[in-house]
Amino acid sequence: MNNLAGIDLNLLVVLDALLAERHVSRAALRLNKSQPAVSHALARLRALFDDPLLVRHGGQLDPTVRALEIAPRLAEALAHMRQLVGSQPFDPGRERHVFRLAMSDYAALVLLPQLMAVLRRQAPNVDLIVSQASREVMMSQTIDGEIDLALGVFPTLAEDLRTSLLFEEYFACLADGASLGDEKAMDLAAYLERPHILVSLRGDTGNEIDLALSAAGHKRRIALALPHWSAAPGLVLGTDLVLTVARRILPREGETGPLAIFAPPFAIPPFFFRQIWHRRRDGDPAHRWLRELINEILSPPDAVPASM
Repeated sequence: MNNLAGIDLNLLVVLDALLAERHVSRAALRLNKSQPAVSHALARLRALFDDPLLVRHGGQLDPTVRALEIAPRLAEALAHMRQLVGSQPFDPGRERHVFRLAMSDYAALVLLPQLMAVLRRQAPNVDLIVSQASREVMMSQTIDGEIDLALGVFPTLAEDLRTSLLFEEYFACLADGASLGDEKAMDLAAYLERPHILVSLRGDTGNEIDLALSAAGHKRRIALALPHWSAAPGLVLGTDLVLTVARRILPREGETGPLAIFAPPFAIPPFFFRQIWHRRRDGDPAHRWLRELINEILSPPDAVPASM
């Protein structure tokens, strides 16, 4: 190892990809190499370091203690090398790339229509694989390298995770306009008298809305709890149900039809919607390009204001 002249330094690029992806096929995609070529490189790396480096466990490769020691120093060294030689920018119009994203269907609703339209115009060879999981699982997958980027609400982050704020989101209420009569909104008493729809992955009341009500000494009746943001608005029409959700998934002003949108009759703190990634992705030109594109699509100036 002390004789650099006898080492194929390209092997270290393969090792960096394997440590990030923890999967031979995904590392091959990232490097634009064949799976056998990456497997052969891994065998050479094991001989070079006299260590297994990555051991198969279930559907992925787990790093050995030696590999975990190498990973941060290798990532730092390669970052310096890229700066030294001048890292080539990612060319979205020509290069092929697969990104793995994790997000809720709320994030899918507010991001994917615009993102896919841009990708099909500007980056026709860029593909996305989107998965959904809880906040905790998404952070774990990001750390383990199973996904490239996670989008959601992350109040706290592990040390090795990076984040950028995409927008600040506010809540709004949706009801059947006919059920409101001549009124355009509800006071708190009327709100509490109505049955409600709760959007929650777990179906519990540990959410911003019910926590805000509880802090004021109130509780609402949940007539329907479901995990799908996209389905919820359509369930209000023709009923006395009230839906209180993030404003961005509701129809725009002038497009509500028989439905009515109004401000909640009590204070609900807004939430901050972010994208997160592992620090080992910082210097990846393709990853940086995608992060910047998502920032452009969901930039804070486009956020819906608190007043309606």
